Amino acid sequence: MIVEERTYTLHPGQVAAYLKLYETEGMAIQKRILGRMIGYYSTEIGPLNQIVHMWAYTDLNERTTKRAAMAADPGWQAYVQKLRPLLIAQESKVLTPAPFFTPLWQD
Repeated sequence: MIVEERTYTLHPGQVAAYLKLYETEGMAIQKRILGRMIGYYSTEIGPLNQIVHMWAYTDLNERTTKRAAMAADPGWQAYVQKLRPLLIAQESKVLTPAPFFTPLWQD
């Protein structure tokens, strides 16, 4: 298992607009295609105007396949066009679990 942590830095004052756009247009597509959402957050302390979301995958091959399917989805493409003006930067990290960790969805 791997977890992808994505951090989006937004223009100041755009967090509410981003979250509304994601909730109404992006979330259903992303959840349908990617599947296992671990969490979706906005920053309150530390670097501000950031959205952090995490997704679980079996491995890098699953991630690659699912993200390619999402990129090819016409609804996702339309959503991304609306999203881009809100963004300053994007960062993606792939995390691997410690040997003693059992994800909640596997209990």
